[in-house]
Amino acid sequence: MVRQLAWEILRSGSPAPLREVDIASAQVGLEARDRGLLRRIIGSEVRHRGALRAIVNQFARGKPKAGLRAHLHIAFAQFFWCDRVPPRAAVSEVVDATRRTLGASKTTYVNAILRTVLRSRLPGHIDDPRCDIPDSAWHFPLPIFNDPVEHPLLWAEDALSIPSHLMKRWTNRMGQERAFELGHYFLEEPNLSLRAIDGTAASLKAELLAPFLAQQEELASANEAIEGGTQTEVHMPELRLTEHPSILIAPRAFTEVFDSPVFQEGRATVQGETALRAAELCGAQAGQTWLDLCAAPGGKTAVLAATGAKVTAVDVSESKLTRLAETLERLGVSDAVELVESDGTAALADRTFDGVLVDAPCSNTGVLGARPGARWRFGPSTQKELATLQARLLNEAAERVAPGGALVWSTCSLETDENQQQLKQFLETHEGWTEEESHEYVPGKDGPTDGGFSARLRRA
Repeated sequence: MVRQLAWEILRSGSPAPLREVDIASAQVGLEARDRGLLRRIIGSEVRHRGALRAIVNQFARGKPKAGLRAHLHIAFAQFFWCDRVPPRAAVSEVVDATRRTLGASKTTYVNAILRTVLRSRLPGHIDDPRCDIPDSAWHFPLPIFNDPVEHPLLWAEDALSIPSHLMKRWTNRMGQERAFELGHYFLEEPNLSLRAIDGTAASLKAELLAPFLAQQEELASANEAIEGGTQTEVHMPELRLTEHPSILIAPRAFTEVFDSPVFQEGRATVQGETALRAAELCGAQAGQTWLDLCAAPGGKTAVLAATGAKVTAVDVSESKLTRLAETLERLGVSDAVELVESDGTAALADRTFDGVLVDAPCSNTGVLGARPGARWRFGPSTQKELATLQARLLNEAAERVAPGGALVWSTCSLETDENQQQLKQFLETHEGWTEEESHEYVPGKDGPTDGGFSARLRRA
C-alpha cells in the first residue's frame, strides 16, 4: 500500500508532493508508522531526484517511461536513504506495486534492474564524486555522475539534485565551493527551529529536557538496585541554542515537541530564525496598525500581534485563512488580528496602516531542505512570473503605508532578482521612500536553518 501510494503521489505531478503525503494518508487511514515511511520515501525521492535519474539512466535497459521510472525511483530511494527498510522487502513491495499499477508484464523488468543495482552498490565512500552517492552510505565502483571538475553544473544537477540554472546563479554569486556546500546542505531534512513564546530558548530547552532527565534519574536508581548494574541508557536529544534568545534548534525526529505541554499550550511554535528576524524587523508597537500581506500560516502575524499592534492579515483563499486562524488561536493572539480574504489589497478599500509586511510568494531557494520540491519548480519562466507578482504586491503594499510608516519586504529566497533587485527597482520608480535596513541570511550547518532576505523601507 505504501509504495503504491508513493507511486500515485509522484505520478500526480503535484508541485508539493510532501503535502500530498498527509492528504493521501488521511484518505486511506494509514497508521503512523506507515505514514512516516511514506513521508520518508517521498522526501528522499524529491531531495535526491537528480541522483535517482542518473542511477536509472545507468542501469535501466532502454528508456523506461514515466510510470516505470517512478517505481524505480521509489525502490532506489529506499536502497540509499531509507536504511531501516530491508532491501529484500523493498524489492518485493515495489515489484508488487508495479504489478498492481502497470501490470504483471512489467514486473520482470523492474525486478531485474532492482537486483542489479543492489549487487552493484558498495558500502562507504571512496572520495570519488563521480561514484559516491551524496548523503548516503554507498558508492558504485564505476562512475555514475559527471566529473565535477569538467562539468560542475551537470555534476551538481545529478549528485546534488540542484538544477544547473540554479547552481549557476549560486556559483556566480558565492563561488563554486560555497554553492556546492549549499547544495549538500539542502540534501538533508533540516532540524526543527523552535521559537519560545513564553520565556527564552534556554528555559524552553530545560523544560523539554526535563522528562528525559527524570527518566535518567529513575534508571540510575534502578541500576543501583541491580547487582552489577546495566548498560541501558536514556537517549537525550541534542538541543542547540542559537544567537537569537528565542530560538532553539531541535532534532527533526524529536516528535516529543508536538506532544509536549509547551507546544500544546502555545508556549512554543515552529518558526525559523530568519523568519522571526523578518517579523522583528517591522518594529511593530502597541497601538499601531499593521497590514500583513500573504500572511498564512501565521508565524509572522503572531509576532506582530504579540507586540500589542492591531493586525489585518490578508491571504488569497479560505483554506489559507483557516490555517492562519488555527495558528493564531493556539498562540493566543486571535483577538488582535482581523482576517481578510483578498488577492493583494483589493478588498481593503482605501485603508492605510502604520506599517505593512509583505511576506512575498517566492522561489523558496533559502529553504530547499524543508521544501525540497521547490527546486524542481525553479526556472526562467517561473522566475519571470514571480517577479511580476512580487512587483505588484510591493506596489500595492506601498500605497497602504501611511506617511512616515514602514514597509517590510520578506522572502525565503536567496535570489537577488526577488530581493535586492526588486527593491532597487521600486526605489528608482517611487519618490519619498528610503531603505533603512536589509539583511540576507544564507543557511548552513553553522548558520540559521532557514535562509532568506528582509528589508525595511520608510515612507517620508
